[in-house]
Amino acid sequence: MADADSSAGESYPSDCYVLGFEEIDRTHVAVVGGKGAHLGELSRLEGIHVPAGYCVTTDAFRRVLADVPSIDERVAQLSRLDPDDRESVRALSAEIRAGLEKTPVPDDLAAALTAPLARLGEGAGYAVRSSATAEDLPTASFAGQQDTYLNIVGPAAVLEHVSRCWASLFTERAVTYRLRNGFDHRMVHMAVVVQQMVSPDASGVMFTADPVTSNRRITSVEAGFGLGEALVSGRVNADVYTVRDGEVVDKSVAVKQLAVHASPEGGTREQVLAPDRRGKPALTDTQVERLARLGRRIEAHFGCPQDIEWCLTDGGIRIVQSRPITTLFPIPAADDEKHHVYVSVGHQQMMTDPMKPLGLSLWQLTTPVPMAEAGGRLFVDVTERLASPASRGKVMESLGRSDPLIGDALRTVLDRGDFLPSLPDSTPAEPPPDAAPTPPDTDAALVTELIERGQASNAALEREIGTVSGPALFDFILTDVEELRRILFDPRGLQVIMSALNASWWLNERLEAWLGDKSVADALTQSVPGNVTSQMGLALLDVADVVRSHPDVVAFLRAADSDDFLDELDQLDELVEREDVHEREGSDEDDRLDELDGVNAAAGGRAAGDAIRAFLGKHGMRCAGEIDITRPRWSERPTTLLPLILNNVDNFEPGAGEQRFQEGLRTARTKEAEVLERLRALPDGEAKADETTRMINRVRTFIGYREYPKYFMVSRYLHYKRALLEEAERLVRAGALAEKEDVFFLGFHEFRDAVRTGQVDGRLIRRREEAFRAHQTLTPPRVLTSDGEAVTGAYRRADVPDDALVGLAVSAGTVEGRARVVTDLAQAELTAGDILVTACTDPSWSPLFVTVKGLVTEAGGLMTHGAVVAREYGLPAVVGVEDATRLIPDGRRIRVHGTSGYVEVLPEEGD
Repeated sequence: MADADSSAGESYPSDCYVLGFEEIDRTHVAVVGGKGAHLGELSRLEGIHVPAGYCVTTDAFRRVLADVPSIDERVAQLSRLDPDDRESVRALSAEIRAGLEKTPVPDDLAAALTAPLARLGEGAGYAVRSSATAEDLPTASFAGQQDTYLNIVGPAAVLEHVSRCWASLFTERAVTYRLRNGFDHRMVHMAVVVQQMVSPDASGVMFTADPVTSNRRITSVEAGFGLGEALVSGRVNADVYTVRDGEVVDKSVAVKQLAVHASPEGGTREQVLAPDRRGKPALTDTQVERLARLGRRIEAHFGCPQDIEWCLTDGGIRIVQSRPITTLFPIPAADDEKHHVYVSVGHQQMMTDPMKPLGLSLWQLTTPVPMAEAGGRLFVDVTERLASPASRGKVMESLGRSDPLIGDALRTVLDRGDFLPSLPDSTPAEPPPDAAPTPPDTDAALVTELIERGQASNAALEREIGTVSGPALFDFILTDVEELRRILFDPRGLQVIMSALNASWWLNERLEAWLGDKSVADALTQSVPGNVTSQMGLALLDVADVVRSHPDVVAFLRAADSDDFLDELDQLDELVEREDVHEREGSDEDDRLDELDGVNAAAGGRAAGDAIRAFLGKHGMRCAGEIDITRPRWSERPTTLLPLILNNVDNFEPGAGEQRFQEGLRTARTKEAEVLERLRALPDGEAKADETTRMINRVRTFIGYREYPKYFMVSRYLHYKRALLEEAERLVRAGALAEKEDVFFLGFHEFRDAVRTGQVDGRLIRRREEAFRAHQTLTPPRVLTSDGEAVTGAYRRADVPDDALVGLAVSAGTVEGRARVVTDLAQAELTAGDILVTACTDPSWSPLFVTVKGLVTEAGGLMTHGAVVAREYGLPAVVGVEDATRLIPDGRRIRVHGTSGYVEVLPEEGD
């Protein structure tokens, strides 16, 4: 859990209950909360005017909290709640709030909390604002989670609203936010800001980065008349100003019906604006540009883009709050001031989740392409290749073919003409595609040789890596990575893969031109030989056949919740044999064989265990997000497989694996015969048929190898991981590390230094853990610029229904069924005939493909693993459907147009 008190700042006496802004800076979050610390810091900046005030410290909160009955027990109970259990969260948080509000403030504390009012002017009104210690942080803003009260008049009213602010730490929304973001309720405390009330002519918010595109060069200002409460509550529309490079470049003036002002008797009141004032701008352009300059100064001081609340009174600008904008995707670090364009690696690798530092660094060692890191993801800088006319076309073609949204986003950057320079035509050109070596002969022996060489190399690694340890292990891995790269980028292997891809594209293009059939290659490539990923899904069907034949083994697996279940499976047969002996001897023991927690054991445990182990022996290195070495593999967490196995048990008959393969093979052969017959009826038909036959043979012989290089890579990663975790365990035993998995937050070379020195910086580990949690809340863009702009692409198609969700067609056919939105492979609950809807699929998702009859993903391309396997299984599939998991309701019937590339959400009965 995140410890919000980690930045205690300067020490104060334990009975220090109030601090003036002049005594506070940004290091005092633990004492005065995030809002209070930022206001104290802002009040120290030259040229920044903050209304005078003070903070009621967390010491006061803790003193009162200690008097609330059963508070520790209730807060501990709150920490155990599921954030989705809204009724329980609502009820328990209401109990805690009521207890806090009913607890009287001791007289001496009450006097201390209101004494500074005399200095501020007791007759004035005050803003009383919550300031939690887990608020306005760089990784979590908690914006709007606690309460603010405006124009509070008199000491008694101020004290009452301080208590309300304390209680607001336990509003349902604040509790849920903390639960979802990993903050321990017991480590978060509440301070309160008491500040002179400002009665402004205009007020609003300012973002020093565009809140829509994340562009850091743009400042966005929203403004309205009177207090900002009307804007925040949504009762009026705001004027919106866009400032770029210090000048207003765009503005939208809203019709504002009312304004909120401070009431003389306390509180606020609404005032209806005169008709001639409603359409007037709340600010002049000059005032907006002044605001933007102040915003840039504040941003520079805090070192990150800011969300700033401001007021305009008597022509002067007052800053009443500034917090980090936590929703912006970070920008990759660059060594120069030039413009850069980055393309997401995750969208190409079907891994858009953040990676931990060890995973990032090992992937960077593996790839020959330099990659930049931001937000726990990797990006490739394509700036120079886009800027050069000699290479631009090839980059646009290759990226656009793999992901049209990336291609369109890059086209947007180029068409604007104001970001990338155009290098002279004399820039050396990349080799044209036709300069590639001649495709190899269609020979299955070549594929066999490549696979055997990869298997032999991995076997050698497995034998040798156990012989080294300490710093020598890291040198060994660095050397072995060169061997891994040789396998991944073997020229003959690349020739095989590209020959298969080119043959597939040739078939689709020529047969559509000759016969009018679209995506014919999808049918022709079903059940190809040697695809290790599609074989994995069929092999798990075979495992289900073994399990299915033993009903009590099925029952045992349904109840299994420990990764030791394989050892317990081995004991099943022994226990049954012992039970038989007891029965034969007339034993009357009532609770014998209770070792499996009441599971009725039956023969078949060894057979089921052997089948699962055999599967893990070949595929246990796989997992969701497998390019990140830190992700738990199936062999490390075999319970991940249980839902998949049991899903197959429930949905299929024995022999389904071989049956599925043979059905696909018949489909491919039937389609081939049909195509060749139709071709021979055309002019020059024999030549067309002969050439088509060569291409079909080529794609069916070679396309299976497409899946092997990555298979070899993740196999190697598992061996690396096992050896590295042994080093981590040594660091734990030496007391240098708390848990062995902490090394996942070190880069590869940092890990080596830790092993060499025996020392680990625990604070660095904690900071990176917090950063990783923050990265998990971010959505990576496909294309990102060095201005921070997330450039979005579009399909720009007019040939689909208006209400359809557009994507990329990757596997032909049209299918209708129930959508099952799955975000976690281990939680997938599917029945035969469902359509899988998810963010992205890597090879670990392939076992689900045998159950479903269609696929929709948010990321993907023509040759990503999910598309390849979908074609081989004959599943209509559309990928690259933005926000599919949000826009398609789970359980709703949908229609997937895998040939045309769109998805229809069908109306429910009664619509």
